[in-house]
Amino acid sequence: MYEGNYLAQRLRASSSDGAERVFAKKLDGSVISYQAFFDGAEAYAKALILKGLKPNDRVAVQADKSVEALQLYIGTILAGGVFLPLNTAYTTSEVSYFIEDASPSIFVCDSVNHAELKTIAENLGVLAVETLDANGSGSLSDLAKGMKSEPFEVVPRTADDLASFLYTSGTTGRSKGAMLTHENLWINADTLKDYWHFSQSDVLIHALPIFHIHGLFVAINTTLAAGSSIIFMPSYDAEKILELMPEATVLMGVPTFYVRLLAQAGLTKASVSNMRLFVSGSAPLLAETHVKWQEQTGTAILERYGMTETNMNTSNPYDGDRRPGTVGLPLPSVEVIITDPSTGEKLPTGEVGSIEVRGPNVFKGYWNMPEKTKEELRDNGFFITGDLGMIDDRGYVSIIGRSKDLIITGGYNVYPKEIELLIDDLDGVVESAVIGIPHADFGEAVTAVIVAESDATLSEADIKQALSTDIAKFKQPKQVFFVDELPRNTMGKVQKNVLRDTYSS
Repeated sequence: MYEGNYLAQRLRASSSDGAERVFAKKLDGSVISYQAFFDGAEAYAKALILKGLKPNDRVAVQADKSVEALQLYIGTILAGGVFLPLNTAYTTSEVSYFIEDASPSIFVCDSVNHAELKTIAENLGVLAVETLDANGSGSLSDLAKGMKSEPFEVVPRTADDLASFLYTSGTTGRSKGAMLTHENLWINADTLKDYWHFSQSDVLIHALPIFHIHGLFVAINTTLAAGSSIIFMPSYDAEKILELMPEATVLMGVPTFYVRLLAQAGLTKASVSNMRLFVSGSAPLLAETHVKWQEQTGTAILERYGMTETNMNTSNPYDGDRRPGTVGLPLPSVEVIITDPSTGEKLPTGEVGSIEVRGPNVFKGYWNMPEKTKEELRDNGFFITGDLGMIDDRGYVSIIGRSKDLIITGGYNVYPKEIELLIDDLDGVVESAVIGIPHADFGEAVTAVIVAESDATLSEADIKQALSTDIAKFKQPKQVFFVDELPRNTMGKVQKNVLRDTYSS
């Protein structure tokens, strides 16, 4: 089925023998079979082609989460297009940049923003601007429904053809479109299916957004590759997730998911007894959260490491030691090395340096940015991730921080993670973020921003005193600020650029 289309053929293979097998169950109790899901995807493919989509054309989508949006994703692949999901929080100005840069032939948005975005998109040369809302209605949905009885022939695509590209956050300049091929997406899904022991009997609680690799390519592609099922949640709801666990087997989430679930009175060993796997990613999981979860549920969260340009690179093992504070071992077919950021030379075990990865999961490059591609993707195939880390003598990878977050104070390098771990271990501290802010004498001053427990009476002096004997003087925070919460993006990552902007003055 779908022979000739590299990704679609493989994603369909595990479910083609059971037409009525459930792909998705909604919270209202309704179900969508695999047959119905792919029939809908074919209808969207036909609608896109009718609207003028040609092979390798981009389909940009800024729409709320729905099963229909997932069908649009697969429909784009079937039609030979390149799927470009956009964060629903992006402003009109940001969307304008993405449309101008990506030059999609079709743009899909919700009906509320349609009038404003239609004018912008058409002025930038977009052929068709359609709507798709959270309830599955919209102009593109209506068109697709009318196409279901029409014959369909899948558009051939090879392993090296583009399947998608996603824009990186752009916190240090223009957002970059990371180009992902059919092989990039399939290899990762197939690897995770095996590594995490997915089967047709699995039921994944899906509460992630689908404009990001975690919710779309990790969760959905792995589910499709295994022929398993999802419980489809429009958004995250800790209480509802706890209620759903008896009928599910897997949860994929960001650290915030687990922190909020730990606050639920009903989270016990009995309540998770049907669950075989809890996966965390997209942001660092505090070791404290890992330990509390294991104590309260008797299960160990599996933390992994990936990024837009590579999908997943490493994972703690399914069978074996899931080590708090690490992101596990390189996945099969993925190479991970630590190099000197200034020379590119490989560093010995245990030393901190730049994390580089190589494998069939690594992207093709940045859209319309050959110079940036050359800067970050070496001739030997290794991608310079921008993350700092180390590999221990057991092969486990630990993330120390982003290279742009490295603090250089008085000529000395300071890795924020080292200090954050010490602060997070202090009584009364929930979490912390360490940043560098401009300093006349030292270049940058080490600065700690801390979330304290509600009943804690911590002061700046307390923090400085507690650290005074544990780390060198140049690493000790010169200033400490207390906040109610740290700023985070939609995937739960602490936005240190926001903190730097806030406290630099």
